[in-house]
Parts: sequence; C-alpha cells; structure tokens
Amino acid sequence: MFLPASFFIGLRYSRSQRNKGFVSFITFFSIAGIVLGVASLILVVSVMNGFEGELKKRILGLIPHVIVAPDTAKLKTDSISKPSKVFNQWQETREQLINIPHVNYVTPLLQSEALIQSPKALQGVLMVGLIPEYEEHNIVSSHMVSGSLTSLSNTPYSVVIGKALAYKLNVSLGDTVRLVLPNKTLYTPMGRIPVQRTFTITGIFNVGSEVDGTVIYTHSKYGAKLLRRKGDGISQLRLYLDDAFNAESVGLLVKQSGQFEVTTWSNSQGALFSAVKMEKNMMWLMLSLIIAVAAFNIVSALVMVVIDKQGEIGILQTLGMNRKNILNIFIVQGVSNGLWGVIIGASLGVLLTLNLNTILSTLGVSVLGAAFAGQNLPVDLNIINVVVIILSALLTSFLATLYPAYRASKTLPAEVLRNE
Repeated sequence: MFLPASFFIGLRYSRSQRNKGFVSFITFFSIAGIVLGVASLILVVSVMNGFEGELKKRILGLIPHVIVAPDTAKLKTDSISKPSKVFNQWQETREQLINIPHVNYVTPLLQSEALIQSPKALQGVLMVGLIPEYEEHNIVSSHMVSGSLTSLSNTPYSVVIGKALAYKLNVSLGDTVRLVLPNKTLYTPMGRIPVQRTFTITGIFNVGSEVDGTVIYTHSKYGAKLLRRKGDGISQLRLYLDDAFNAESVGLLVKQSGQFEVTTWSNSQGALFSAVKMEKNMMWLMLSLIIAVAAFNIVSALVMVVIDKQGEIGILQTLGMNRKNILNIFIVQGVSNGLWGVIIGASLGVLLTLNLNTILSTLGVSVLGAAFAGQNLPVDLNIINVVVIILSALLTSFLATLYPAYRASKTLPAEVLRNE
C-alpha cells in the first residue's frame, strides 16, 4: 500500500522509540495519561448523566412540571370579599391545556400543608388531593410497595404515603393516622382548634427520593371536605410534559391567555438541578486536565525526539524533503501516540461503564453507602458524549505536536551536518 514518505517515516519513528530509554519512558506515560483521562471522563460523565436522569425521573416525576391556577386577582369574590380558591369549570380548562405543544397529560389537584400524626410520631407534609382516575401515568402508581393509588376512590378518607414516611411514623397498610391542618381552625366548646380528621392508610409507595417522606396523597373530595371547600375542591391543574425542561416555554404559552397563574418546577427545584449541572461541568473540567497533562508529556517526548533526530532531519532535508514534510513527520508521530491512547482509553472507559455495577458488586464496594446497599449506581452511557471526548482528546494530542514539529521544520541542515 502506498503511503506518503512523511507519514511512513512518522509511523516508523513512533515505533522505533519503544526501546530508547528515557524518551520511551515519557512517551509511555503520555499515552497512559491519555488512556486514564479518556476512560475516567467517559466513566464519570456516564455516572453523572445517570444521576441527573434519576433526579429528573424521581423528583420531577412527583413534583409538578407546571401548575396552572386561576388568577386570583381577576376572580370574582364571594360573600366575605375574598377570592375563591376553587378552580371552577376546570374540566373545560383541562381540555384546552392538553392541546398545548409538549403537554402529555393534565390532571386536577389541590394542595395544602398539613401535619400527619401517628401514635408514635408527628410529621409535617404536603397533602395532595387528586382524582385517581386521571393519575394512571403518575410515577407513584408504578412504584407502589403495597396497596394502590386507586384505593383512594374505594375507601372514604383514605391516604397513600411514602415508605420513608411510614417508617418515621411506624405505621403500615391499614393503620389509621390523623391529618391536622394548622392553617384551618374551627370554633368548638373547647375553643379554637385546628381542623383534623383520621384517615386510613390504603397504599404505600417508594419512589426513592426525599419526596417519599414529605408528600401524601388523598382523594380530592375528601381533601376538599377537610379544607372546607365546596365540590371536589380542585384549585390547580398539573401539566405532565414530554420533557420537564420545556416547562418555561409551556408556562409562557399558558400565561399569554392572561387568565391563569403559572408556577414551574424550577421555582422549587431549579437550584438543585443548577447545582448538579455545575458539578457535572466541573468534573468535565477536572478530568480534562488529565488529558491536558498527558498532552504536555507528548510535547516533552517529541521535543526530545527532535533533538535526538537532528542528524536524520538534516539528511532528509538534503535528500529533498521540504519543511512541510518534516513538519508532517513529527505531527504523525505525536498524533499516532495520542491515537493509541484514545483508542485504548475509550475502549476501557466503555467496558468499565457497561460493567461498573458488576465490578463493584464483585469487589463488595457500596458507593452509595450501607443504606442503599441493594441499589445500583445509575449509569447512562451517551454515545454523543463519548464521541465528544474522543474528538477532544485527539484535538488536544494534535495541538501538542505543533510546537515540536515546527521546531523540527526549522532545523538547518548545514549547521546540523557540520560536525557529522
């Protein structure tokens, strides 16, 4: 097969340095550095993608992507001149909202802060009243440990709670708990007391997030009775989106009607995802420095090779090679070393990523701690990220060869061969 002379000589130089002592030592560590950097970057970025995906799935699966409520400033007031908190004719509004781009489902709900009490403990929670028939696609329905979300329709004054909350309260399926609304009070012969009532636990879910210990579900009509509201008491509509990160654009479309108040998940969870994104970017930066250090080793090795090959460079120039050919020889030599490092590093990184949980299990290592011993690390190997890492490493290796190759091309044959 025909190869350009500079390409052929560059490959020969890259192979001939394996037995050249200190130069070979530096070359080996430059390749090893690229292998380590590429493999680590693929592995860590895949794990970070997995964690981000789990956060998006588990937290945003429970936290409403977009909440639409009536604009209280434009609502008619009742007999005591206070805006009504009930979403009148929410069925018609729901049909309108479901036709907005990126909206998959629209479900009615009401929300209120509450206290939940058992004989053993007391815990502050967010009470969510919903209509189970509209919640078939709710992540809670697919993560029930016992009971079901539809039991809220079958059992009056029933409640579905998270596994973490059940553990704190020391209760199980079929037990009764007391819901207390500290912001709602009643006048009694004993004085003014908070609204409260006993509820039966008919379901326990485990999504695997902090929400398991802070959110409870009940049927909206029983929640409305507890809140002293008329009818089903629906005060909000929850929008399920095809992608939670489309919440801002959808919110702007809803606001254009001027009839609704819109709240997106970024108001409550935006800081968390911003922190995750910043941490992910910092990991990219730190691990990319490993590749940069390896690239500096390529510079050092090539400079030493150029010094060692001064005589041969002079001979090649006297045989007719121009400066561009000399430049290409050392670029090929440096890039070939970088290419080996990238190929080995990418292969190692992909293999480690695909078998990470198996390796950790074999070694008996629990990265998540004893409390999550049964759970695997979330891993999301994104082919686009792998391609970006490979191309970035190759580009860094190429840039590292420019100075030594330029220095070699500036060699003057007459001065080099004067003492030969």
